[in-house]
Amino acid sequence: MSIHTILFDLDGTLIDTNELIIASFHHTFSEFNHSFTKEQIMEFNGPPLMDTFMHINPAKAEQMVAAYRVHNHANHDNFVRAFPHVKETIHRLKEEHIKLGIVSTKMRDGVEMGLLATGLDNCFEAIVTYDDVENPKPHAEPVLRGMEKLGGHPDTTLMVGDNYHDIEAGNNAGVQTAGVAWAHKGKERLLSYGPTYMLEDMRDLLKIIGVN
Repeated sequence: MSIHTILFDLDGTLIDTNELIIASFHHTFSEFNHSFTKEQIMEFNGPPLMDTFMHINPAKAEQMVAAYRVHNHANHDNFVRAFPHVKETIHRLKEEHIKLGIVSTKMRDGVEMGLLATGLDNCFEAIVTYDDVENPKPHAEPVLRGMEKLGGHPDTTLMVGDNYHDIEAGNNAGVQTAGVAWAHKGKERLLSYGPTYMLEDMRDLLKIIGVN
């Protein structure tokens, strides 16, 4: 079945923000007298910040989000890079008239910073962020919203991500899904959620849509 619409998660999928995220969590936890290992912090990578901090310290969650974002934005451009072959693949998909969108659990300003820092700004016709939905991933709403903006149909839409909530959101929206083998939590773990495809390289998307 052909693919006409592709929705991407951003962090960990198109751009490498993993070390920035870990550093921002470390900074925030040190300010609020919490201590977590790097492995534990990796588990916080993906869901909305507010959800994560509400589980850890409900009384200080809003302050923790604010502290995280200050550190994250101040250090952003020193860390963030596009993953290999992302730019060339995105441009090739656009040449093939594939409709492209971003579906992220980040707030819009953070998404725009990431796209600008990696030269991916102006590459996507639709961007859905945490600010745009009532129910973030893994709920279907963000994927459905992105698909609606692009005029896509579930049968010909693909959701690409590096985390379980990307795959679950795609499944909940009734679209095809693709995990990425460079996921920070590991390819095998992502496979356990049953993505339609597993990308070993971003250029694998070209094979999926039938372009050599």
